[in-house]
Amino acid sequence: MSAVPTPSADAPEARLQALTLSQLDAVLEVEQRAYTHPWTRGNFIDAMASRYECQLLMGGDQLLGYFVAMMGVDEVHLLNLTVAPEFQRQGWARVLLDALALWSRGKGAQWLWLEVRVSNLRAQQIYETHGFRRVGERKRYYPAYHGQREDAVVMSLPL
Repeated sequence: MSAVPTPSADAPEARLQALTLSQLDAVLEVEQRAYTHPWTRGNFIDAMASRYECQLLMGGDQLLGYFVAMMGVDEVHLLNLTVAPEFQRQGWARVLLDALALWSRGKGAQWLWLEVRVSNLRAQQIYETHGFRRVGERKRYYPAYHGQREDAVVMSLPL
């Protein structure tokens, strides 16, 4: 379950770092470009205040992506995993998932859990390739256009 993207020769080295308030504007800009119903500033501030794991994947000074995860008793719930649109399809989501799994194991978690929109087939494929399995659905879980709601696929990964 390892992913090693193939960067160009002049690409900066990727690294993880904790999200801070000073980087929140950059995260929000990516979030708004990546999603039709993005997280708000308040969502990220609440996650940080709750001491959720909020990690940025940086390539030099460029934000490649990020994840937000919540630790439970013996499990981790992935709340948000985003790769900036211009860096998608380069393997960075798998790098973030590897980092999340490593952090989760280090915290003693036995399981990773997540929800993904039923319409987000590409993300579902990435998660399945990474070892996640579908375990159910949550009806009307996500906001959608015109006041509608979209179902979520619930997926889990034993660690």
